[in-house]
Amino acid sequence: GWIGAPLEPVGNPLLAGVGPGAYAPRADVPDMTYEGGLRIVPLRDAPEFSVAHQDPDPRGMDVLGADDKVGGTVVDLWVDKSEAIFRYIEIEVDAAAGKRRVLLPMNLARVSRRHVKARSILGAHFADVPGLRQPDRITRLEEEKIFGYYGAGTLYATPGRLEPLL
Repeated sequence: GWIGAPLEPVGNPLLAGVGPGAYAPRADVPDMTYEGGLRIVPLRDAPEFSVAHQDPDPRGMDVLGADDKVGGTVVDLWVDKSEAIFRYIEIEVDAAAGKRRVLLPMNLARVSRRHVKARSILGAHFADVPGLRQPDRITRLEEEKIFGYYGAGTLYATPGRLEPLL
């Protein structure tokens, strides 16, 4: 290595927290609304919100990675109650320890009429997305780690992404 040499993470590069996967150590508390309630919640806990009738409802759809392999199934959407927009797609994945639920940031997903696709990671990578301590709330730190994981995938998901484009 030398000054300015590229970083090569040790272990799982998507969890290393370096390069495009770096994140800020934000407070490990949920974001709150002006009224004092949780700002980002699953749709199952926010009956006043729903998917617009003209849009596809992704619940029940497969989630594909950049390799077009199924990484999991959509089980719910998470809504930002302050801004009335969907922030996350909740996915059930098969992990080594059994089934678990992880989040996919909505702005990194493409929802079609048949499936949801995330181009930053591969299908097998969904099993290792950082999880939540509680199933119905997300903290600011957890948000940072989740975005960092998908961000790291833009560079480290495949060996070809590490190479120069020219």
